[in-house]
Amino acid sequence: MSSVFDSDRTIQPLPSDVVRAIAAGEVIDSLAAVVRELAENAIDAGATRLVVSIDLDRWLVRVADNGCGMTPDNLRQAAIAHSTSKIHRFDDLHRITSLGFRGEALHSLANLARLEIHSRTVDGDGWCVRYDRTGKLTSIAPVAMAPGTIVSVRDLFCDWPGRREALPSPAQQWRAVQWTVQHLALCHPHVTWQVWKPGKRWFAISPGQTPRQILVQLLRGVLLSDLRYVRSRSGAEVPSEEGETADLELVLGAPHRCHRHRLDWLKFAINGRVVNLPDLEQTVLSATSRTLPRHRYPLCFVHLHVAPDEIDWNRHPAKTDVYLRHVEVWQQRLAAAIDRALRLDRNELAPTDSPQVRQLLNVAETKGQYRLDRAELPSEDRSSAPLVPLRAIGQVNNTYIVAEHPGGLWLVEQHIAHERVIYEQLQAQWELLELEPPIVLEHLTPLQIEQLQRLGIEVDPFGEGLWAIRQAPTPLARRDDCADALLELSGGADLEAAQVATACRSAIRNGTILTLREMQTLLDRWQQTRNPRTCPHGRPIYLALDESSLARYFRRHWVIGKSHGI
Repeated sequence: MSSVFDSDRTIQPLPSDVVRAIAAGEVIDSLAAVVRELAENAIDAGATRLVVSIDLDRWLVRVADNGCGMTPDNLRQAAIAHSTSKIHRFDDLHRITSLGFRGEALHSLANLARLEIHSRTVDGDGWCVRYDRTGKLTSIAPVAMAPGTIVSVRDLFCDWPGRREALPSPAQQWRAVQWTVQHLALCHPHVTWQVWKPGKRWFAISPGQTPRQILVQLLRGVLLSDLRYVRSRSGAEVPSEEGETADLELVLGAPHRCHRHRLDWLKFAINGRVVNLPDLEQTVLSATSRTLPRHRYPLCFVHLHVAPDEIDWNRHPAKTDVYLRHVEVWQQRLAAAIDRALRLDRNELAPTDSPQVRQLLNVAETKGQYRLDRAELPSEDRSSAPLVPLRAIGQVNNTYIVAEHPGGLWLVEQHIAHERVIYEQLQAQWELLELEPPIVLEHLTPLQIEQLQRLGIEVDPFGEGLWAIRQAPTPLARRDDCADALLELSGGADLEAAQVATACRSAIRNGTILTLREMQTLLDRWQQTRNPRTCPHGRPIYLALDESSLARYFRRHWVIGKSHGI
């Protein structure tokens, strides 16, 4: 986020009508809240480097930044109640572009602790100021320092022992501080962070071009190649060009190798601040429901860049619950971005899109060994062409298709790849075929009959304890085990579960011998699915063996000629 604070802009009290319009309250309720308010002010001041120091024993929080700093006149007004340089009149409440705007954070800190600020502008002198409990300046003295601001909060809640006793355990307070810094780092990836405990550095976060580079620093074991980054502008999702501004940014863990045991990393942010968006949360869960293993949850960060008049921050004092207009539009755009992130593309060939890889791909295409043929397709159909140049070369144990591409080899499990193809076909068009003659089942319970009818299947009495089934899903109607399949469907929960069961039973079985042509056809159809990484049960469909990994394993970098006298 670009700087919204100018050291020359005057900090002044808000008019009474603006104060009444702000749904402000006590925002300083923990050490993490202190860190949040001070760090947000620093980012508003254009800081790109923040150092946070915390001492729980001394109830101390210190935040140092390299922002634009404050003039002596602004320092005198900084801790007065509802004093800010970020808004000045009622209309500004509908054009909030900063993280802070109510002008109560420093005043609250002065009331709850001993507040001291060191600050210097780029072309000015440094000053050290202290405040009393009302936020009025009690002392000011010149000080030598680099441009920027250092805010020190000592003896927090010193006159509020009940507040201190109500706080959670130290471990929970440290965790809350860590979450606060991580959330801000994700929203502002250009900022460098250092967080210190007494006498030692706790953790640091290096800057990046997008939240993708930040996320790999926050989660142990997560690699950059495990995360998909998609930008969406003007309603059309496109692959990322990292570093550019976007209306919607999505970082999504690849479902076949990067997911969570708990719903703890589904994060949403608007204009630089992490917020609660339950409607969009349901969109993510719905879009990934048939891509993850059972009892697993997505790893996802969504950042919306919204016009100021499309959002109201005054729903909650901590600004975590907001009013977002046109939620339905954002849900559609988010679902489209997730769909884009789950598809395969050329980035699957190598972790980086290097010139060497691009040249290798172009050479492979000109040789005609890989079935791309995008130029021969009508323009409206090109998006459905295979994006990864896979060529079937054989089978392993009549189970895995061995596919070659310029970047290495893939092993594709034929049953679940076909299952994904059929499942998405059933999702697009659930068709029932008339059975002649009908299939007769016995001993169906009322719940089983109700489930079949819910799927659109006609069930008629056919005698004592017998039922005539006159329809079946098209993939099952011509199978010899159609009766068993219908019994399985009668025990399902909903249409989606029925589609999964139908796809699983209809897919090519492992152990089936396939010709090269059949294997290639399956590979091409599988790549064109929306979610080709996992089957509807969440199992990974393919294993990628890239050329660089093969080279490392076979030690192809060794120089052995001289050791053999060659």
